[in-house]
Amino acid sequence: MYPVKSDPHSSGEVWRALRAAAPQTVPVFAGYLVLGMGYGIYVQSLGLPVWMPMLMGTVVYGGSLEFVLASLLLGAFAPLSAFLMALMIQARHLFYGLAMLERYKGYGLRSVYMIYAMSDETFSITCSAEPPKGVDQGWFMFFITLLDQLYWVASAGLGAVVGSVLPFSTEGVDFVMTAMFVVIFLNQWEKEKQHVSALIGLLVPLVCLVLFGAGSFLLPAMACILVLLVALRRPIESIEAKHGETEVPK
Repeated sequence: MYPVKSDPHSSGEVWRALRAAAPQTVPVFAGYLVLGMGYGIYVQSLGLPVWMPMLMGTVVYGGSLEFVLASLLLGAFAPLSAFLMALMIQARHLFYGLAMLERYKGYGLRSVYMIYAMSDETFSITCSAEPPKGVDQGWFMFFITLLDQLYWVASAGLGAVVGSVLPFSTEGVDFVMTAMFVVIFLNQWEKEKQHVSALIGLLVPLVCLVLFGAGSFLLPAMACILVLLVALRRPIESIEAKHGETEVPK
């Protein structure tokens, strides 16, 4: 299905895209509410200002990177070390960008923002979710991206405010991210008629984990997944098309 090109100045089109995008982001909202609050509380526990989590959530928007940067702010000024650490932590976004080149193409300033605000969760949703008929795909993906970032910034700010009043332990809060990805994966599995992409995403990391170990498997796994999905793109699309033709309406 090709993207529906609509008038970007049409308020009706924009509103329809927002209403279609919002339900897709519910799992992210649930995960970010807990994880973002945990991040805000953690930043407060370091003695940083209340506004710092919201600022980093807006400018950096890097999830795990923000946890690391919060601690780096208390250390000696070392911009090169901070840059290299950020590059290492967020290197997976190189593969996200390559995978989304075609999908984000042709939407003007919306494309710029969607590339800037790409996150693991947004990537998962925009790769699997398709807009309803008559909804502009560019606005649909834009609002998924925007809502996800707003959830994170608001949750981090809320956590910072709560953390400035009440003491909290942030132990185990990072498991929320894992649970959220399980929900997104199961939702994608139920929507797909074929599960080739999902099986690649499951099996390749397991093989790389055995081969490279827990500390070094992520980048090889991402590279292998990208190569396989690109190589198998046409067969996967053919399988999806056949399922679409043979599906009988209930």
